[in-house]
Amino acid sequence: MNLIAMDETDVKILGKLLSDARLSYRRIADEIGVSPPTVLARVKKLEKDSVIKFYSAILDHEKLGYDLTAIIEVTSVKGKIAEVEKHIAKFPNVCAVYDITGLTDMIVIAKFKNRTQLSNFVKKDLALPYVDRTNTHVVLITVKEDFRFF
Repeated sequence: MNLIAMDETDVKILGKLLSDARLSYRRIADEIGVSPPTVLARVKKLEKDSVIKFYSAILDHEKLGYDLTAIIEVTSVKGKIAEVEKHIAKFPNVCAVYDITGLTDMIVIAKFKNRTQLSNFVKKDLALPYVDRTNTHVVLITVKEDFRFF
């Protein structure tokens, strides 16, 4: 992975986009003291360099009925970790799959509407031939959940 060289203007632009990706280039330019064409050129370069991967809305999952967040440790059969990770990552309610160090092979973070959905996910969806063991943690209170930082 190559680090991308960024200057103060790039950092300011990213900060503005992280706080509100719907801001116009003109407004960003006004707020950081550069011209709109400068913002446009910088954003296009950040997109080309994959610093900005895509734009998205941040949803309140609880308001959409996803009241349960689970953190699931998964141990797979030796040599099949990547295959299991790719399979699990395809589920729409899976927010993250992390290949980790330690006693388990991966951590899965997923959201569910109820205990039945969570149970079915763990007992059926994760009942893959190459999954050896799972350990599920249910989040009681979300103190902070925001991956927007820089």
